[in-house]
Amino acid sequence: MVGRGETSYTLADIAAQLGGDVLGDPQTRILRVAPLVSAGEGEITFLANPKFRSQLATCNASAVILRPDAAEEFSGPRIITGNPYAYYARVAALLNPQAVGISGVHSSAVLESAVPDSVAIGPNVVIGRGVVLGENVVVHAGCVIGDGVNIGDASIIYPNVTVYHECSIGRRCILHSGAVIGADGFGFAPDGQTWVKIPQIGGVTIGNDVEIGANTTVDRGALEDTVIGDGCKIDNLVHVGHNCRIGENSVLAGCTGVAGSTVFGEHCIVGGAGMISGHLNIVGGTTISGGSTVMKSIMKPGVYTSVQPLDTHEDWLRNASHIRRLARLAERVAELEKKLK
Repeated sequence: MVGRGETSYTLADIAAQLGGDVLGDPQTRILRVAPLVSAGEGEITFLANPKFRSQLATCNASAVILRPDAAEEFSGPRIITGNPYAYYARVAALLNPQAVGISGVHSSAVLESAVPDSVAIGPNVVIGRGVVLGENVVVHAGCVIGDGVNIGDASIIYPNVTVYHECSIGRRCILHSGAVIGADGFGFAPDGQTWVKIPQIGGVTIGNDVEIGANTTVDRGALEDTVIGDGCKIDNLVHVGHNCRIGENSVLAGCTGVAGSTVFGEHCIVGGAGMISGHLNIVGGTTISGGSTVMKSIMKPGVYTSVQPLDTHEDWLRNASHIRRLARLAERVAELEKKLK
């Protein structure tokens, strides 16, 4: 069983809000979402991967979310839609509305700016000077919001988030615990054997509907803002360096590191622990496999992978030694080709 089951909807109610075509009894009442293999009475499930179609024959769910090409493979009530996985996500949100958990302004909060009456601010929050909070913003315990920060309507800032001065966060954003927005970028100029700190006088601009994971850091720009586009989803433990621009609806999975001044186009995907060098351009529509290292710009959309497959240590050493000799081997082949000609 998945979900709290604190509310329920009929299939007709769900389709009226989310779209899709209902086949079977539209008054079937749904309390929860659940996995295909274990869903039962009062629960709705979904089929997104065709390889699990055989499970439909024994599925006991009250309803199933299906693609049109699988509409007849389940005899019970069902909702037909082009993208069952995304539809399931919306149903889960509908059945499990997010609880704010706090209301009003806690007595221990320190506010140096006026806030709307609709805002909720938890214990030990610090709101600096010149801060503008939109309607229905929620700032949980222990957060620090620096001077001159703007946060758009209905955004949620979870406990112990720090937003440095002069940063901007859009509407309906979610910042999870421990995120740091607008810390100094890693900028130092060499001067002999020492390093001179370069003031980071830019900020961070985060668009609308962005989610940033726990303990993720987005550095402020050196001169211009670091920019996170609308609809981006950034996982836990990600680092976005100064002056980066992440295109709209891009996704960065956990432990990804993006060095400074790299620009992503729209709808890019970086798998977990992807390492992206600085001053690169990554064209929109690019997918980078988890664990890959990107050291040059990518100008053609597609899927890119640089990870050597897992192997036994002995075989890995042998293969690595062959790879080290590839350059010399290529030279020898070139010499042989010249002799053959």
